[in-house]
Amino acid sequence: MSRPLTVMLVAAEASGDALGAGLARALKARLGDKVRLVGVGGRRMAAEGIDSPFDIASLSILGIFEAVAAYRTVMQRVADTAALAQRETPDVAILIDSWGFTLRVARALRKRFPGMLLVKYVGPQVWATRPGRAKTLAASVDHLLSIHSFDAPWFEKEGLKTTFVGNPALAKDYSHADPARLRAAIGAGEGEDILLVLPGSRPAEIKLVMPVFEEAVKRLKAARPGLHVVIPAAGTVVESVRAKVAGWPFRAHVIEDEQLKDDAFVAGTVALACSGTVTTELALAGTPMVVAYRIGGATYAILKLIFKSPWVTMFNIAARAFVAPEFLQADCTPANLEKAIAERLDDPALRARQVAAQSAALEVMGKGGPDPSEAAADAVLKLLAERGQKA
Repeated sequence: MSRPLTVMLVAAEASGDALGAGLARALKARLGDKVRLVGVGGRRMAAEGIDSPFDIASLSILGIFEAVAAYRTVMQRVADTAALAQRETPDVAILIDSWGFTLRVARALRKRFPGMLLVKYVGPQVWATRPGRAKTLAASVDHLLSIHSFDAPWFEKEGLKTTFVGNPALAKDYSHADPARLRAAIGAGEGEDILLVLPGSRPAEIKLVMPVFEEAVKRLKAARPGLHVVIPAAGTVVESVRAKVAGWPFRAHVIEDEQLKDDAFVAGTVALACSGTVTTELALAGTPMVVAYRIGGATYAILKLIFKSPWVTMFNIAARAFVAPEFLQADCTPANLEKAIAERLDDPALRARQVAAQSAALEVMGKGGPDPSEAAADAVLKLLAERGQKA
């Protein structure tokens, strides 16, 4: 019996874990027992049968100086990942997002396995900052699977072939979400306001952003005792979120179940969200939001010098406007967040206008296109076929 195609998927953060799980499902649907999946990931990839050799929470690093401090840990995890490849001898390694970690993995794999097909899934945002990364990536991998339609020219001019597969966040289907189920789970009556609080998926985000969110929510609860607070928590930080919420002076419902998370996204009246992929998912669910973020002060000062876009939220970038308000760094204060959220809780017309603007921006981003996980699976199999490797 011939050896099954062995695919190695490497993800280091919650968003990458979701991408990896989607790609794993698509590959299994096409190949069945003719594909063997190995790699590094989190809970979602584990559910698809990929046993990670370590907990990826140790790689959820935020900030330039924090990354320097964690250098030894990162390099050990790179070595662990390369050792996994040595044991499993994959036909292709797909390195998902997480620029610093996956670049180091790519270089380690290239050194040990010069002939292995290396595919990067999600490129660095070179159109916003650090365009030199396009050349660096081109020298490190064989192909890029892009989630943005405007990525290709930046990388192909450096010689890196690029396939646009679409943004998986835009393919999220909320048609089966049931707001009533969420309301029943938290004891919220019909018409009672629900505030979604999404403090991020990295430990550093919980440390830096969560205290500000807590104070803002305290103020909102004081003025609106009947406001229901729901925290759909990422698996990478759910335990630390539960620990922090346990000390809050009011009830907050921490949700880990994926179905209830979808229900919550649709049921939410307003969301307070840490900048990231979740903002696109909330927009797809039709929930208006306020976006906030904090990182280390020195890191922020450096990023301000190199980041070119006035917006950080993807649908704001697509719309070229502050469709959702953004409160970053010094502007990320309890008073600012409370005010912006209160305005939306009190004004249904404002919420409706924001939801409509968010939806229009999603259309610009490519909403309604082919399923990105399916497109990514097709692209990977095509690359392997071009090399004469078949399942």
